[in-house]
Amino acid sequence: MKLEDIKKIGILGAGQMGSGISQVCATAGYEVLLVDVAEPPLTQAVSKIRVGLERAVARGSLTDDQAGEVLALIHPLGELDRLRDVEVVIEAVSESLALKQKLFAQLNRICPPQAVLASNTSSISITKLGASSGRPDRVIGFHFMNPAPVMKLVEVVRGLETSERTMQLALDLAKRLGKTPVVAKDVPGFIVNRVLIPMINEAVFALEEGVASAKDIDLAMATGANHPVGPLALADRIGLDTVLAICDVLHQDLGDPKFRACPLLRRYVEAGWLGRKSGRGFYVYEGRNERQEAMSSQS
Repeated sequence: MKLEDIKKIGILGAGQMGSGISQVCATAGYEVLLVDVAEPPLTQAVSKIRVGLERAVARGSLTDDQAGEVLALIHPLGELDRLRDVEVVIEAVSESLALKQKLFAQLNRICPPQAVLASNTSSISITKLGASSGRPDRVIGFHFMNPAPVMKLVEVVRGLETSERTMQLALDLAKRLGKTPVVAKDVPGFIVNRVLIPMINEAVFALEEGVASAKDIDLAMATGANHPVGPLALADRIGLDTVLAICDVLHQDLGDPKFRACPLLRRYVEAGWLGRKSGRGFYVYEGRNERQEAMSSQS
C-alpha cells in the first residue's frame, strides 16, 4: 500500500490523544472514523475537536468553511466493527499492554488484510503488539506528542517484524499530516519519554521532599532551563496516570531503580488526581482547564 491509497483512517480511543489525532488527520483531508466503546468520551472528543478548530480559525490557520469541512470528515462511532474498511488504524487507548494486545488481535480480524495497524503508545513494545496482531509486518509505532494538533513530532517505531514498506508508509503519512517524523528503536519510552519522564518524576520527588512548591519548581525550569512549560504542569497536561504507567514500564522493563515512580505520583493517581482531564493534579483547573493554583505535596 502507498500513501495515495490511504483514504480513510480509523482512530481507536476518543481520549485526549485520540481526539487530537482525529483533528490532525481530518485537517489533512482524511476521512476519520473515531471509535470508542463508551459514548461520553466520543461526545467529549467532538466538543474538544470543535474547540480546537475554533482556535485554528481564530489564529487564521483555517477559515470557518474549512473548519466545518474538517469536522464533517470525523465520524464518532461506538462499534469496533466499523473499522472494517479503513486503510490505517491508529490505536490511542490507555497505556495497558493487555488491553492493546486484545484490541490488536480484534483489529486483525476486522480490518482488511492490507491495513496497517499503528499504535500511539508512548512506551509499550511494538514487537509485543505485533506478535498479538497476526500481521506483525504491518504493525508500527506512531507516537504523537500532546497536544497532537500543535506538537510537530511523531516518533515512528519499528517492531522486530515491521516491514520496510510499512515503515516507509508511516514516515510518508507523518509528513502528509504536517508532522516531523523521527525513527526510534523499539525500547521502553522510545526517545522522548526515555528522557522526559525521568525528569518529570524527579520534579515530583522534589515536590514530595519539600524542595520547593509546584509553582516554583515549574517556574525554575521554565526560566532557568528555557522550557516552555514546567515539568509538573506538563505532567498534568499529559495525564498523571499516563506518566505513572510510563514510569512503571521503564522501571519494569529496564530494571533500573532510577526509573522508580515517586510515591507521591502514585498517590495522586490513586486519588483520581490525573491532571487537567480530571480537574486536579499538581494544580487545580477550572473552566477551560485554566491553571488556578498549585497543590501542596500532601506528604
